Amino acid sequence: MLPLDSLPPITPAQRWAPELLLRAQEVRVAFFDVDGVLTDGGLYFTEFPEADPRGGGETIKRFNTLDGHGLKLLQRAGIVPAVVTGRDSRPLRARLAALGIAHAHFGTEDKRPAAQATLDALGLGWHQAAAMGDDWPDLPMLRRAAFACAPCGAHAELLAVAHHVTRATAGHGAVRECCDLLLAATGRYDALLQEYAH
Repeated sequence: MLPLDSLPPITPAQRWAPELLLRAQEVRVAFFDVDGVLTDGGLYFTEFPEADPRGGGETIKRFNTLDGHGLKLLQRAGIVPAVVTGRDSRPLRARLAALGIAHAHFGTEDKRPAAQATLDALGLGWHQAAAMGDDWPDLPMLRRAAFACAPCGAHAELLAVAHHVTRATAGHGAVRECCDLLLAATGRYDALLQEYAH
């Protein structure tokens, strides 16, 4: 067995089409929808007794740790992850806070102005943006972004405009796949991988 300090570099297992890497190489901000992208799109509600003042129940969200780590890696590589979602919930806010995501817009169906506000705040343009979504409200972001991504289970209209459709499903590593591609396009994937491999 080799001593830890003499391990050879690890060869990345993932390969991306050169045209995808070229399209995404200037990305400095990545917009993500939540339901159907960061989650599997299912809406889970608990049931409270009739007398409970909370009414019909609390929303429960399931997030994937691969996706979460991908979002953290983007931040390390200088790419700002941002969330634009039509819904809002305490579990979502708690998860985004734990991931250190500072740019988030909640409860907005008109996603383009929300994304534009983030671009303006960061001093960036759409040519430096990636976007990932799964349904019609996400179309304005995907159509403007330099790099558009959709999970494989997205609506047909999103699949038609996406530059990359993930092999992984929403809520099960699709966001991580998009993050890995962005890291590779900006030249940071290999260096980050080597850090973890030793």
